[in-house]
Amino acid sequence: MVVNNPNNWHWVDKNCIDWAKAYFDEKLVGLSVKSEEARFVEVKSVSSLEGDVEVCQRKGKVISLFDLRIILNIEGKSTAEKEFKGSITVPELAYDTEEDEIQFEVSIYNEDSDSEKMRLLAKKELIPILRLKLLAFGKDLIESQASDIQLESSLVNSKLTKENQTETSKKTNTAAPAQPARSTSQAASKTSATSTSSNVPKYNTATLHLEPTFNTTAEQLYITLLDVQRVSAWTRSQAQIEPKEGSEFKLFGGSITGKNLKLVENERITQSWRLEDWKAGHYAQLDIQLKQGAGETTMVVKWSGIPIGEEERVRGNFEDYYVRSIKITFGFGAVL
Repeated sequence: MVVNNPNNWHWVDKNCIDWAKAYFDEKLVGLSVKSEEARFVEVKSVSSLEGDVEVCQRKGKVISLFDLRIILNIEGKSTAEKEFKGSITVPELAYDTEEDEIQFEVSIYNEDSDSEKMRLLAKKELIPILRLKLLAFGKDLIESQASDIQLESSLVNSKLTKENQTETSKKTNTAAPAQPARSTSQAASKTSATSTSSNVPKYNTATLHLEPTFNTTAEQLYITLLDVQRVSAWTRSQAQIEPKEGSEFKLFGGSITGKNLKLVENERITQSWRLEDWKAGHYAQLDIQLKQGAGETTMVVKWSGIPIGEEERVRGNFEDYYVRSIKITFGFGAVL
């Protein structure tokens, strides 16, 4: 409870990102759908939650300010008891996001005819459930956290702030009330934080899937994709990259940039990834799994968030400047 805020007059912020993580774990994990053919898809975990979450109050009014990117791990089974894994990405959930503006990107790893049916089941049955859960986030955030940033109404003497407080408590939608006036420094800080996401362009996006093979081990291929000297060799330019989660990279003189989101040694590389001429702020997600066989390693490559119309360009560039170049440079297989 706020104790040094007479009549709830002053601006008070509370960072609620940890609460949001627990909220989504509770509300989303375990959601599942099942088709008549006994196909089954379930949300297994929240693999990533990035962004900012705050509740704020002044003069008795409470608002929520949040901007999040959410990635969910999903699993499922087909009628043949074949197991599938994949992900659902919500590129943006913000305090001013309307219901029809929430986008979902569904990816099923190791795609085939069966797994495509799993993707359709997730889109048709699971996404509507997720949409309703996400729409409730803003309201639930305020209801849960308002008491931590306000004095109780019985302790407020100001008629204005008491009326505002009562009005806020009656709101049941997720839209934020008009933002109260703030000091110049506070306003500048908040504007910077929220406008960044508002200015990120919203593309209609697609997924892309490739499975090139290399005559080498998963260990050698993992090193080849992340070691700066090796990357500089096959890109034929000075690369900026390191095998560290959270580190940014720049390839081909800045034509490709991004960040290493998740690294599992010799097994998996997940990156935010963009081409230089895409609109500023838009990143696709590149997921690379390394599957070693008896004499070769398959690179299971999956993009989500590629702007529609860019699929063939991305595919062609990857096959030429990644796959072909790596094989030529290190002798990891025949070049077609």
